[in-house]
Amino acid sequence: MSDRSAIEWTEATWNPTTGCDRVSVGCDNCYALALAKRLKAMGAAKYQNDGDPRTSGPGFDVTLHPDALDVPYGWKAPRVVFVNSMSDLFHARVPLAFVRQVFQVMADTPQHTYQVLTKRARRLRQIAPKLDWPANLWMGVSVESEAELPRIDDLRQVPAAVRFLSCEPLLGPLPGLDLDGIHWVIAGGESGPSHRMLDEAWVTQIRDTCQKADVAFFFKQWGGRTPKAGGRLLEGRTWDQMPLLVPA
Repeated sequence: MSDRSAIEWTEATWNPTTGCDRVSVGCDNCYALALAKRLKAMGAAKYQNDGDPRTSGPGFDVTLHPDALDVPYGWKAPRVVFVNSMSDLFHARVPLAFVRQVFQVMADTPQHTYQVLTKRARRLRQIAPKLDWPANLWMGVSVESEAELPRIDDLRQVPAAVRFLSCEPLLGPLPGLDLDGIHWVIAGGESGPSHRMLDEAWVTQIRDTCQKADVAFFFKQWGGRTPKAGGRLLEGRTWDQMPLLVPA
């Protein structure tokens, strides 16, 4: 976890779990997998139980960190917190009881705003009725290509105060994107030595759909070899819209 984050749409990260594995094409160049390998080599305690990516396949072991549950209680100033930047809270190997503990911490610290993002939209929908949803929790799903559009239907059934989409890394157009019940959309390109290219038409189509639906739009990056290589300008300006707090 960290008090500061370089991610443009959040302020801090908090990782009560670490570890994940491939679930869709958006995972192919996963930044968390590469970072976990470096952190393990550096001796970071939270990553010593994770498998070696060179031998354990396309992922790293899901590990619970109960000691990390206390961290948000110590943050004095309110902040926007991305939960599990190094994992997926709705991974099948994260027990429902632990998800409930994470939700309880969020409920106990209403001064903070928590952003939870998952690619496991089906499990999210299935266990959502078994969770108490605090008003300071924003819930999102990753939609990297047309094949992942059904995740939005799962998200729509979740009683979160804010529901959002992360279209990053955006790998193709999203024809027929339906934003009913969605409050925020993030779009961006991939970064890293094996990054896949982003077409401007894919981004402007999403932005225009957001504008017609009165949905906040945030363009994170064009991507490239490094996250900042291509900059953040879309048609000559930045797009940093954030959602308003609205009833679920």
